[in-house]
Amino acid sequence: MWSMSAAGAAPTNNACQAPRPANATPSTAPWLAGDGALARAALQLLATAPTHGLDPRRYGVDDLTGRLADPGGETAAFARDLDAAMVRYLCDLHGGRAAGALRVSAATDNGFDPLQRLDSARDAPTLAAAVDAAAPAIALYGRVKAMLARYRELDRLAPAWPALPPPVSSAIRPGEPYAGAAQLHERLQRLGDLDAAAAYSGDGLYAPALADALRRFQARHGLEEDAVLGPATFTALSVPPTHRIAQLALTLERLRWLPASSTPGRVIAVNVPTYRLWAFDTTDNAAAPALEMRVIVGARGRTATPLFIGSMRHLEFVPYWNVPSSIMQGEIMPKLARNAAYLQQNDMELVGADGRVLRVAASEALARLRAGGARVRQRPGPQNVLGDVKFAMPNPMNIYLHSTSAKELFGRTRRDLSHGCIRVEQPATLAQFVLADRQQWGGAQVAAAMNAGRNRTVKLATPVPVVLFYATALVDRQGRALFAQDIYGRDAALIEALGLE
Repeated sequence: MWSMSAAGAAPTNNACQAPRPANATPSTAPWLAGDGALARAALQLLATAPTHGLDPRRYGVDDLTGRLADPGGETAAFARDLDAAMVRYLCDLHGGRAAGALRVSAATDNGFDPLQRLDSARDAPTLAAAVDAAAPAIALYGRVKAMLARYRELDRLAPAWPALPPPVSSAIRPGEPYAGAAQLHERLQRLGDLDAAAAYSGDGLYAPALADALRRFQARHGLEEDAVLGPATFTALSVPPTHRIAQLALTLERLRWLPASSTPGRVIAVNVPTYRLWAFDTTDNAAAPALEMRVIVGARGRTATPLFIGSMRHLEFVPYWNVPSSIMQGEIMPKLARNAAYLQQNDMELVGADGRVLRVAASEALARLRAGGARVRQRPGPQNVLGDVKFAMPNPMNIYLHSTSAKELFGRTRRDLSHGCIRVEQPATLAQFVLADRQQWGGAQVAAAMNAGRNRTVKLATPVPVVLFYATALVDRQGRALFAQDIYGRDAALIEALGLE
């Protein structure tokens, strides 16, 4: 299965750290053998780098193309440089090109050797196959790559992407006049949310057909699906295709950071900026999501959810909440200073270093915490912030998935509200998925465990990988482009590093 690595870790694929030694002769089928067909094929492949969201300038395509036309006796140097360019391209396709703190969740993949793959290429088809095999072999990568091509074409056909005429009032509702109705009609058609054959009525109204199309647009952009032309929707409609192209290219890059799974099985993926969880069983090559649900993630700032690949190992039904030290000191102790009954009112208790509950008067609780040697935990029950079940995946950041007693928060459009852990909308269904035992852990049994009133830990028969991912552009199985706000501000630095804008 996937291995976990901490957020911020860079890949250590030794085969991709350096090209062939400078004094070595490339052992691939000679690039210039015969009429140089293999070299031309390589340059054609390098020129297609933009289809993967990569920049052909990184591989010196123009320079190499000119040198192929006029080698000037420097054939050995040309072969070495082309060889190095192809190695770099294969490495970028396989593991991404961003380095350092910009990337997350990358695991070493010692099975990938770009030199070996080049050495096996003897003609244009096998060289093209080597390039194709370097890119991630997952359906999502192919869908995003196809959407990137579509948005590049959209940008070519409509390079001018002006903001729509502003509304007279703060918002425009279906049936009301709107001076930009014709432009909105055209915009929604170009984006695919309105039937391309639909004719504009010419009446200057924000008509029901436009409202239906706008709801589809809002759904794809993580906006409230109210068909109201308000400020957030206007802003999203005004984002030019060039920026969407950059977002899609970033997703391709981030997908290249993910290590390939060595064994089929159950997988959970959470995309933080879209506040969505998907659960898959990759035993089925089609890998349609078995589950999809809304989630709540860490608030932007100090409690942002870290991105990594974890391994879920057990469930805890009717859990205690062991309050992290940072929350205890930053939130609970100040509240306790203002209200000595705070712990009692929130069904909390003090626990000593030996794990035993400390029986102290409410007036003494704060002093015991300040003196050290005591911590706070919340007892199971209706007030417990973890709800009825905790999905544990041991990691140094103490991040896990859990249910919640505040279920009304799932109705919000923006859901970066937690201290870093991930609250799931359908905990009982997720529990059945990861336990993977229909007889012992069917719906009734899971419900009984969640309502038993006593704490119980259940070890999973097989650990389940949990991928905490970050992509502001995705493509669903219906071929719809989905865009989200960059809630943690991660896109800008990566766009700059990759030279996408």
